[in-house]
Amino acid sequence: MFAALFAKPPTPDQMVRKWQSGIRAQERELNRQLRGIELEESKVKLKIKQLAKKNDSSSCQILAKELVRSRKQKNRIHASKAQLNSIVMELQRQVALLKVAGSLKKSTLVMRSVNQLMRVPELQKTLMEMSKEMMKAGIIEEMTGDMFEALDDDELEDEANDEVMKVLAEITNGQMGSAVPVTPLRGTETKEGDVEDQESEDELDLVDMQARLSALRS
Repeated sequence: MFAALFAKPPTPDQMVRKWQSGIRAQERELNRQLRGIELEESKVKLKIKQLAKKNDSSSCQILAKELVRSRKQKNRIHASKAQLNSIVMELQRQVALLKVAGSLKKSTLVMRSVNQLMRVPELQKTLMEMSKEMMKAGIIEEMTGDMFEALDDDELEDEANDEVMKVLAEITNGQMGSAVPVTPLRGTETKEGDVEDQESEDELDLVDMQARLSALRS
């Protein structure tokens, strides 16, 4: 306990290495999230093709909408990774300057990247702690609360239906998606009980896939 009280504070060089290590850990987590989303997307695409053969346009549109959401999330992740990498490169430059100037310098690039990354929910906690250390080290200035506003998960609700239709056309090779399709009656060549069982199974699959994709995005 007493040793901790009188321990020397970390040097600027040690702090930079700590930040770089934390950023790389976040990059690995984002890569893991990307792999999970892509694996689930492949299952959803297969399910859409199966439902398209049954002319179940309603279920296909629901799943296509989830794919659009997932693609937006992947774009956000790729953008976040690029910004994290920019911070790592700038910190490396700071290490080089440290040897000459003897201290870390204020960086507009790091300030801007941290501000933007603070809006990403899965990075917010780590970046919040890191930003406090960077402020003490003099790399960035104090940030205002409105910079921490999270992304709106429901922003797709305001998007046009065209994007969902485009995804449907892409996956079904044009069978669906070129125009808003009308769901025809199903089960005309099978027994009514078999149709109801299959519809119940499809609905369960649909709900399950929506839940898994939503969990991966959160």
